[in-house]
Amino acid sequence: MKKIKIAVLPGDGIGPEVTWQAIKALDAVGDRFGHYFEYCFADVGAIAIDKTGSPLPDLTLEACMNADAVLFGAIGDPKYDNDPNAKVRPEQGLLALRKGLGLYANIRPVTTYSNLLHLSPLKENKVKDVDLVIYRELTGGIYFGEKGRAADDSSAFDTCLYKRDEIERISHLAFQHARQRRNKVTLVDKANVLENSRLWRHVVTELHTKEYSDVELDYMFVDNAAMQLIQWPKQFDVVLTGNMFGDILSDEASVIAGSMGLLPSASIGLHTSMFEPIHGSYPQAAGSDIANPMAAILSAAMLLDSLELFEEAKVIREAVTDLLEKGIGTPELSPRITYGTTQIGDTIAHMIAEPDFVIKEDQVNEGTSTII
Repeated sequence: MKKIKIAVLPGDGIGPEVTWQAIKALDAVGDRFGHYFEYCFADVGAIAIDKTGSPLPDLTLEACMNADAVLFGAIGDPKYDNDPNAKVRPEQGLLALRKGLGLYANIRPVTTYSNLLHLSPLKENKVKDVDLVIYRELTGGIYFGEKGRAADDSSAFDTCLYKRDEIERISHLAFQHARQRRNKVTLVDKANVLENSRLWRHVVTELHTKEYSDVELDYMFVDNAAMQLIQWPKQFDVVLTGNMFGDILSDEASVIAGSMGLLPSASIGLHTSMFEPIHGSYPQAAGSDIANPMAAILSAAMLLDSLELFEEAKVIREAVTDLLEKGIGTPELSPRITYGTTQIGDTIAHMIAEPDFVIKEDQVNEGTSTII
């Protein structure tokens, strides 16, 4: 039995709703495998600003530092988004959290489901069996380099700086994960033009030669990678890249599956790692019981992976896949059977906790939702 302490930051909009469904899945895992999850709830984003004036209160950061993992919902609120003069914004809480926890690697898996291929903007034969993961360096590069702007607005600059150790630590993660998958890493850079990309290529190649020669390594310029990601996404296994390129490519890849409500993510840190769905707070849907909680639930599976509870994580993923294969989902998936946010969470929790729990196929086909 493991006792696991999780800091839960539901955030804004649909964040609390989908996060609660992820907690149901974790509790079901605990019941089945004999683990105990202790939750510490804390505020971040707009709700934290409203209560304390800060998007990341000190107590929230403290709760995260003292936890084994962080389960994050979503942040953002129209009253701040639509106010260009707002000095304090919800998103500042996420940036401060990344800095405070030293979250240096963002990991985004992209998986397609056979009966949802029609939702992708790409042709079905392009996206069938896509299973890739992007490793994006999160705390270095052009977003964090020295920047400036001339007083007369005649010029501006942003410096892209990377250090060897920043490249090495995320590269280790990417190579190690590739060994658990199809054993291939693609480094995406712009080494034909940029000196920092040449450093990336040098460091990654050196690391590959010394420690990971059993893993296939290839290289791709970012402009070509952006094209290949649409033309032939099945060629990719683990994609390794810097902060700005990863920001762009991971958003591009997110549309392949057809719904952002299906895509989880992890941010690996020097202190505590954080797990969250990639979608935003979607405030228009808050309280309507229509938000897709599967990305949040799959983020909980990634959380379990990080704690080396691999069988437990697998059970969550199998439950999600089984539900989708039965034609059940939230409204944006246009499923045969439409469930609300809460019903999705309840059903997946039952499927996890009780291995013999089944959804009656004949009733699904009839358009009813009876479960036994």
